[in-house]
Amino acid sequence: MQNPRVSVISRERWDIMASIWVGHRGTMRDYPGFSASVDAEAIHKAIRGIGTDEKTLISILTERSNAQRQLIAKEYQAAYGKELKDDLKGDLSGHFKCLMVALVTPPAVFDAKQLKKSMKGTGTNEDALIEILTTRTSRQMKEIGQAYYTVYKKSLGDEISSETSGDFRKALLTLADGRRDEGLKVDEQLAKEDAQILYNAGENKWGTDEDTFTEILCLRSFPQLKLTFDEYRNISQKDIEDSIKGELSGHFEDLLLAIVCCARNTPAFLAKRLHQALKGAGTDEFTLNRIMVSRSEIDLLDIRAEFKKQYGYSLHSAIKSDTSGDYAITLVKICGGDD
Repeated sequence: MQNPRVSVISRERWDIMASIWVGHRGTMRDYPGFSASVDAEAIHKAIRGIGTDEKTLISILTERSNAQRQLIAKEYQAAYGKELKDDLKGDLSGHFKCLMVALVTPPAVFDAKQLKKSMKGTGTNEDALIEILTTRTSRQMKEIGQAYYTVYKKSLGDEISSETSGDFRKALLTLADGRRDEGLKVDEQLAKEDAQILYNAGENKWGTDEDTFTEILCLRSFPQLKLTFDEYRNISQKDIEDSIKGELSGHFEDLLLAIVCCARNTPAFLAKRLHQALKGAGTDEFTLNRIMVSRSEIDLLDIRAEFKKQYGYSLHSAIKSDTSGDYAITLVKICGGDD
């Protein structure tokens, strides 16, 4: 007998979530008739000739899945005794170089390096930390943590602890642990209870119990949180976002608002991040490269759709108008089409 507290997500919703989960909403996928050795040889010729054949590099690296690109990199090292990423770094320059190197980097290592870059030097890039830690699955976070330790010989948790503080640090560490529930079933009674607990921790008391917000928002599944937010509105007559803005502040507020946005619609959150990276004077290539590469096999089609819906023009056209040269050509290929 089914637990009356638990309801299963509709078949349509299940299909959407399952397709995102296994990466069917990406723009890049396995190349048919793939041969790692043929591609490795073509890339070597493109790099080693007089001048670089950027067209060949772009064609191969944007038309293969990440798993295939890793096989190319392995074959390249076996055949030529050098790492592909090192040869790309030595032969290319600027943002184009960073993007091509990102394409041949394993996803967990890429995210680990992005997190390191967000925390090193003077000042921390909190927006990048928030974006990465709120949009990765628990499994991805565990893999990123392992990659971080392998590359830097220091735990991700220790790095976050030394670079951040207070409730923001606590919440980041909870997310970095990769303990968010990722089941697709939702518990209606739990949603009611959590909504009441959140209300009692904020709106309904003097002062705010930040730990309660962290525990619920950082550990419950996104489908569960969506239901909780609906229940919260029933109890408080306010959206959870308004309560967070009224009760909290600073980077901790930004982080919890990002979680709410991701629980409601992760592609919409990332579309907004891309818009911010592309609008105004100067382009935020750090953010642009990260989202385009990391979501290219997960939900970039949905991000494109949300971008068009929110801003009235396509991500493809935004990239073309804001970038140039081989860098623009590569990004447009990753983007996969004009909406």
